[in-house]
Amino acid sequence: MPLKDVTVIINIKKPSALTGLGTPLILAQKTGAPSFKIYGDIDGVKADFAESTDTYKAARVAFKQGDTSTAKVAIATYDGTEITAAQTLAKYYNEDWYFVSLATGTVADYIAISDVVEGEGFKLAAHTVDSIEDLTTLSAKKYDRTFVMMHDKLNQYPHLALIGGHGSKPVGSITYKFKKLIGVDPAPYDATTLLVIHALNGFAYVAKNGNYQTSEGTLLSGEYIDVIHGKDWVKVNMEQAISTLFVNNDKISFDDVGIPQIEGEARTILEIGAQQGIIALDEAELPLYTLTAKRRSQTNAADRVERHYKGLSFSFELAGAIHETTVNGEMVY
Repeated sequence: MPLKDVTVIINIKKPSALTGLGTPLILAQKTGAPSFKIYGDIDGVKADFAESTDTYKAARVAFKQGDTSTAKVAIATYDGTEITAAQTLAKYYNEDWYFVSLATGTVADYIAISDVVEGEGFKLAAHTVDSIEDLTTLSAKKYDRTFVMMHDKLNQYPHLALIGGHGSKPVGSITYKFKKLIGVDPAPYDATTLLVIHALNGFAYVAKNGNYQTSEGTLLSGEYIDVIHGKDWVKVNMEQAISTLFVNNDKISFDDVGIPQIEGEARTILEIGAQQGIIALDEAELPLYTLTAKRRSQTNAADRVERHYKGLSFSFELAGAIHETTVNGEMVY
């Protein structure tokens, strides 16, 4: 884990019922020592991976999603004998990426990758399977940080089309349902099959109401992708903002002058989170969050001796998204 002095912990409370965090990481089997590299276009990938490889094909899908395509793709390699995909993932976990997927793999490989992501508690894993049996196996894990799409053409990499085309948009600005994927055919699933897929907290790419679109946007836990993405955005940006405050000042005093400076950095991140659509707005378009900072007199003497300020806390209401609507009408003679 990287060294840091600021830790932000966010718990999701459900009511009864300028770090972007969008870069895809592709884990690729390749002879040689493990490596990690960020590519700015598909030509760069082609220099290291032949066009016939799954790695090249997967990266091409991520890069070919039109005007909203990701600006970069990370690729980490493993030899598959001495070093596994999961070991390579652990080795490069703190590099610049957010969504991880395998160029090719089995359900056992997917589980190994998702276990690493789950253990870290940050970032997301993305997989595609082509059978209810495989989806059922993965769904049983109830991962908080893995989404699984089901599609009849694995070689079209719909999960990479989704994160390549939409994952780099401002966090909070999108839901992962209703999304168009370039170069991916709609899967031929009927309504009954789609209900089974959704019951397992997976989703698909289908034709609905005359449009090709993703049918949902959930993680295997049942939570929505954009909720966890937003949570991670607030966490990492708040940690970065407060850390930068510490670094750029000779001292932040443990008193009623220093504490408001920390509070101000936290408030700025929450305000930006509201502007991006992570935090809900009220009818006056004011963000629905609370931020509380204990004054010096309210802190423990032992914490002051240890120079550990624990008095800052916040909560916010998720903006969420509307995924269904019912419209009532009346016709009068």
